Amino acid sequence: MTSVQTINVVAPPLDKTYVPPTPSGSRLSPPHPVGHRTLLPVGPAYLNHLKLSLKHAHDFDALDKHLEEELQKKLAKEADGANGEDDLGVGEEPETDEVLSLDPKEWKKHDYYAVLGLSHLRWRATPAQIKIAHRKKVLKHHPDKKVSSATPPTNSLQFSATNTNDDAFFKCISKAHEVLNNPEKRRQFDSVDPQFVEWEEDLPTSSVKNQKSLDFIKTFAPIFEEYSRFSRVQPVPGLGHIDSTKAEVEGFYDFWYNFDSWRSFEWWDKEVNEGSDNRDDKRYTEKKNKTERARRKKEDTAKLRGLVDLTLGLDPRIKRIKQEEKEAREAKKRGNTPGGTVKKTKEQEAEEKKKLEEEARKKEEEEKVARAEAKKAKAAAANAAKKARRAARAAEGGGDE
Repeated sequence: MTSVQTINVVAPPLDKTYVPPTPSGSRLSPPHPVGHRTLLPVGPAYLNHLKLSLKHAHDFDALDKHLEEELQKKLAKEADGANGEDDLGVGEEPETDEVLSLDPKEWKKHDYYAVLGLSHLRWRATPAQIKIAHRKKVLKHHPDKKVSSATPPTNSLQFSATNTNDDAFFKCISKAHEVLNNPEKRRQFDSVDPQFVEWEEDLPTSSVKNQKSLDFIKTFAPIFEEYSRFSRVQPVPGLGHIDSTKAEVEGFYDFWYNFDSWRSFEWWDKEVNEGSDNRDDKRYTEKKNKTERARRKKEDTAKLRGLVDLTLGLDPRIKRIKQEEKEAREAKKRGNTPGGTVKKTKEQEAEEKKKLEEEARKKEEEEKVARAEAKKAKAAAANAAKKARRAARAAEGGGDE
């Protein structure tokens, strides 16, 4: 049981020279010469005065609470990078357990667009959008931030176990930014984009010829639109519509039969062991990688060529164009070509030929008659000249006698 102990404390006496202070009647600040001070309606002080008087009924505690909430909102907005360029929600896609549990050691198997929350944009994402998405992911998954926001662990083992997954996914985020922020590495990754490679497995084959209700444009137009990303020549002509002209159709197939693709397959190369001192192993690995890239490039070219052949074989516009050309040729033969020369029939040609032959025969006979008359006239003139010479000789002979 506790006991109360009393201690007697005696205050020391005051000094004999101590004089009590006289109470002051002055105000905290000297009065304004004109009277009360005027609060100018400008600046943050005036805004706080309005908030205090209009919204919080001069309650300073309510005003302080409101200002604290606004400060927290501002800090949260700055932390999320919401500065006007994130209106489209870049980098805010839901993160699946599969993405969060990625192993940074298997970095070539990752979908880096999914890691940064850009799955809806993928190869269309701009460098600015990649930068924004990376900043958001770093602010959200940085291990230091995770540790500071988490409850302090009871022992070091618990701490290391909690921080391992965060460190692993943060490494995946850093690797994704490294790849997508480098134009050459991004082009290699886009060439074997996991989503595109999976989509390629479902491309239509020759079996679609048996489909009676095949919508040609709806089936094949999106396919060539996806492949157009790999073209060195831009813009790429699209499949068009069902009523495209002959020039448009021929231009489309001419472009795709001569398609110049930049797609490469370096991303799937086997890693060269940089720590090995054996140069033969490095050369063998590099040679094998080069061979594999060439093989995959050849297969990709053949696949695209087969797709163009399939499209050409199923294109209903080709049949329509051939039918129009056939009708035009037949109309030309019949002489029904608008604005063209009327073609004559065989009977008309035979009759005209006969008429020309008759005219030629008559002309030849007339020429023959003319030649005969000319010959007669020439002979008559010769006879007349001969008679005249005889008469002249006879006259000369009579004069001599």
